[in-house]
Amino acid sequence: MEVKNPYLVVSAPDSKSWPQSELPEIVMAGRSNVGKSSLINTITRRKNLAYVGNTPGKTRLLNFFNIDDTFMLVDVPGYGYANASKKMLIQFGEMMEEYFENRKQKKGLLMIVDARHKPSEDDLSMIEYARYHQIPLAVIATKTDKLKRSEINKCINKIEECLQLSENEPLIPFASEKRQGIDRVWQIIDQMLEDK
Repeated sequence: MEVKNPYLVVSAPDSKSWPQSELPEIVMAGRSNVGKSSLINTITRRKNLAYVGNTPGKTRLLNFFNIDDTFMLVDVPGYGYANASKKMLIQFGEMMEEYFENRKQKKGLLMIVDARHKPSEDDLSMIEYARYHQIPLAVIATKTDKLKRSEINKCINKIEECLQLSENEPLIPFASEKRQGIDRVWQIIDQMLEDK
């Protein structure tokens, strides 16, 4: 998909700041430092649409990106960040719960994991949460370019097994720097947007 004019609508600290919009929404979730911002920039072919920082846990808000007035990509705060305070973790949990329960236009969840590591308890909780709310789900395994070619399949299989993905929960290997997996990500997003 050729993205012409993506832009950040709002970085929302709470539900009062969510955009008043009828556009369908695709949510992106994953641990801190898993490469969500790089993924957003890569699939939209924009260098700085989403902020890429060296400090894990930089996103503390729900970021709503308008993609060509077709849909919104919603980047949620990275979880599992070691330095997060208990208060911050509770706020994150409440914010996610409110979003998943009240935001009617959500169409799917793109769960981002690092291909090099076994999914965490937080990843498992997020997936269970999506299944509980019956939100269509796909997993994107980033940073595959940091693995040897011979290791990729082994790591992908381990992630599939650990998350117990069903056949309608695809797993997409992705590498921002090598621009691998972009078309497949767009296919999945299109499917999610088409599903009623």
